[in-house]
Amino acid sequence: MIGKGLRLTPLEMLARLVAFDTESSKSNLPLITFVEEYLRGWGVPFVRLPDASGAKAAIFATIGPADRSGIVLSGHTDTVPVAGQVWTSDPFTLRIENGRAYGRGAVDMKGFGALALALVPEFLVADLRTPIHILLSYDEETTCLGVVDAVRRMGTEVPRPLAVIVGEPTSLEVADAHKSVVTYRTTVHGSEAHSSKPALGASAVMAAGDLIAGLNRIADEMMERGDPSGRFDPPYTTVHVGTIQGGTARNIMARHCDFHWEFRGLPDLDPTEIPNRFEALSREVERTRLNRFGDYGRIETMLEVAVPGLASEPGSEAEILAKRLAGRNRTTTVPFGTESGHFQAAGIPTVVCGPGSIDQAHQPDEYITLEHLEAGAAFMRRLAAACSR
Repeated sequence: MIGKGLRLTPLEMLARLVAFDTESSKSNLPLITFVEEYLRGWGVPFVRLPDASGAKAAIFATIGPADRSGIVLSGHTDTVPVAGQVWTSDPFTLRIENGRAYGRGAVDMKGFGALALALVPEFLVADLRTPIHILLSYDEETTCLGVVDAVRRMGTEVPRPLAVIVGEPTSLEVADAHKSVVTYRTTVHGSEAHSSKPALGASAVMAAGDLIAGLNRIADEMMERGDPSGRFDPPYTTVHVGTIQGGTARNIMARHCDFHWEFRGLPDLDPTEIPNRFEALSREVERTRLNRFGDYGRIETMLEVAVPGLASEPGSEAEILAKRLAGRNRTTTVPFGTESGHFQAAGIPTVVCGPGSIDQAHQPDEYITLEHLEAGAAFMRRLAAACSR
């Protein structure tokens, strides 16, 4: 049990958080319980927001006055797996070496969470006029849905925040935009027959080939359309097929074929365009390929993940504040998806800005530099000063 008013440095707090194995396939409740006990020791009010299964939860804490709009520091507690990776040391024991702190989640993104939590005692004595909220979520690495319940509360059960800072690792650059990430699984149902008699069945693999060829055409069109803003790399909406599996033998018309595909859309892309075009293509392939000789097949597509993009909002409260805290005079974009779009969709100004580099995320011997941790702590202290005015 945590003692009342336990003081931990950011590095000590990071060691505590890394010690919890919170891979997305596992429960994060032990970590959440630890955070609750820590906050309770400092008298900080919080609410636990469990998922439908009760196996995971987000936590939303408030430091300062609860009757007015504040600044949300948002980070996720889940990490990617370590399975199949070769680590130099135990990934769940923080190792300090050569100015780096190694451990799963050290940079993505328990480092940001550790800073926000470790600075709670300083937030408390800062006489905040504007509250600081700490939101720690789950399932960011898989669906980005772990913040949705918290977002629904904002503006109803709690005042709508003035701004949200999502602390993904950007080397404390202020990112005001990123692409959407939308993934699907398509299953093609055919009918088995001897390959020498194609009129007696329908090949799901051949139909899947038509669908993938169509996605290639859409991908080429998106590349040609480009990025009018000139801010993204690559400078266009991408379309990609990642896996395909189907068929049983060379001389059997395949009964089924599955493939997983995605698009990562520029913020100005109509989110219905690619799905609608693929649906129309599917109906055409059903007619001309699967059911050419009889009622032999169908195509089903299931949405798996839909992470909304983040669109630039020049001059927003979040952008102005984050640039001031980070000492930046411009904004940038990031190539990865975040939870930010959910906040923006609710009308809350949001940016992505956190310590460390995404280049060290998701790999063995993941690390954050001690220099970046120190810079992140300075960022937090400047936030406390800004909120106390």
